[in-house]
Amino acid sequence: MPKMHLAQLNIAFAKAAMDDPVMQDFVAQLDEVNAEAEQSPGFIWRLQTDEGNATDIRVLNNDEVIINLSVWQSIESLKNFLYSGQHLKVLQNKAAWFEKMSSAHLVLWWVPEGHTPNIDEALMKLSFINEYGPTAEAFTFAKPFEANQL
Repeated sequence: MPKMHLAQLNIAFAKAAMDDPVMQDFVAQLDEVNAEAEQSPGFIWRLQTDEGNATDIRVLNNDEVIINLSVWQSIESLKNFLYSGQHLKVLQNKAAWFEKMSSAHLVLWWVPEGHTPNIDEALMKLSFINEYGPTAEAFTFAKPFEANQL
């Protein structure tokens, strides 16, 4: 079996456009959070524009939808980044900037080493988890699957 890495997609519905004053504090932290991610042990790749972030990437025909798509060496390396440092501060304040979602907004899945997931693949994984719940195909932190369970 090839070496596997963890892909993740997080989708959010912003309360306003990125240039709106409501989003100012969130946008002001993006560069620091992105730099922190890239320097984190286990980080491999993240989707970004030439400007270095993903907030300008449009999905689902909605300007207020933002995504974060990345690849990590393991579940643990992603968790260690998410729940520490500047990213934890962003998580603690997410209600100020993002709508509460009734469906899954985070999905994790295993990809072969060297594979770079694209937006269509990631949205399919999110749809899968919303339809079938967590499985080895697409899962969450609450119900994780190891790569050897594929």
